[in-house]
Amino acid sequence: MRVVMIGTGYVGLVSGVCFAEFGHTVTCVDKDEEKISRLKAGVMPIYEPGLESLVERNVAQGRLCFESEASRVVAEADAVFIAVGTPSRRGDGHADLSYVYAAAEEVAGLVRDFTVIVTKSTVPVGTGDEIEAIVRRACPTADVSVVSNPEFLREGSAIEDFKRPDRVVVGVADERARALMAELYRPLNLNETPIMFTDRRTSELIKYAANAFLAMKVTFINEMADLCEKVGADVQQVAKGIGLDKRIGPKFLHAGPGYGGSCFPKDTLALMRTAADAGAPLQLVEATVRVNETRKRSMADRIAAAMGGDIAGRTVGILGLTFKPNTDDMRDAPALDIVPALVALGARVQAFDPEGHEARQLLRDVTFAEGPYEAVEGADALVLLTEWDQFRALDLDRVKAAMRRPVVVDLRNVYRPEELRQRGFDYTSIGRP
Repeated sequence: MRVVMIGTGYVGLVSGVCFAEFGHTVTCVDKDEEKISRLKAGVMPIYEPGLESLVERNVAQGRLCFESEASRVVAEADAVFIAVGTPSRRGDGHADLSYVYAAAEEVAGLVRDFTVIVTKSTVPVGTGDEIEAIVRRACPTADVSVVSNPEFLREGSAIEDFKRPDRVVVGVADERARALMAELYRPLNLNETPIMFTDRRTSELIKYAANAFLAMKVTFINEMADLCEKVGADVQQVAKGIGLDKRIGPKFLHAGPGYGGSCFPKDTLALMRTAADAGAPLQLVEATVRVNETRKRSMADRIAAAMGGDIAGRTVGILGLTFKPNTDDMRDAPALDIVPALVALGARVQAFDPEGHEARQLLRDVTFAEGPYEAVEGADALVLLTEWDQFRALDLDRVKAAMRRPVVVDLRNVYRPEELRQRGFDYTSIGRP
């Protein structure tokens, strides 16, 4: 099938490349000509394990190409995916749909034969209806069907998630569009992947509901971690104990400094605003957002307490800045709250992240090190903020020798407390006695 992907951000690029890997002919379109030039040269705009080699293979085999003009390819497409950004709108938290609507209007004037317009971007309930109205106004004779097909990709494992998903959700009312979407995802039949066909509004809400529920799980275990610290329990054992219950499951029960990233923060806010406008406020989601924001801001005080209280003039070495490992995404990363707070308390911060290059533009008064051992050189405390694999087996003797004081604040519970204490570290973690 012939597929056009409008937008080469995280969702659009990964989805387009994976569709090409399925055997479809895919053109990824982006108005950013510089980004398209880099993609044509094999330079990825994001870090995602396995993406570069996948792009190279599918371009070489003629199934994948990149264009800056949609007009060259939309007319021949069977399906046009809209995968542009939907950031939080300034001032009210609603999803900014201006890029989605602009893409829909442009596509409407370019389609020729029957075409399915698929919303891949995360959008509030009713957006598909508005896209359909835009298309009808722009080109009343266009033979199109508007479909919702939300993504459920985890940064750092997005390719595997696309190829072997838990489910595929498709919101569709037109039988022709349903048949086309079934054919598009037919390669997943080999994995017996559930493909759920539903109405468009339900499909749109499923995405938001899923992210809000996962955000609540993260926030719940973080609050349980605080309780564990007060009563002398171990949050990791609590998480394991409740996660073995099949009704709960073990995923997203890892205590830490709070959630961040491209999805949970903006999607919980957008869902809150949608619910409030509909007269059905979501108090659990509202509490989740409030508790998570408070938690991220409180982490600097936790670090200071582990260092004895007054950290003015002291050096803090931070390992990891991205919101999670195996990504270069800094959006709403806990580091963006924690590091400035440490600086405000008078600390000198030196940090290292394998892929968090954007942090250099986002964080001020920070010394960026070339590696983990350089980041802890002369430090009064080491803070493990993002659990990259290369931080899981550090040479602890080398770390201790490099530091001025052997204080470790492990905000991801990577290390065993007894091991660090036996090696002479003053060790603090999350929710463990």
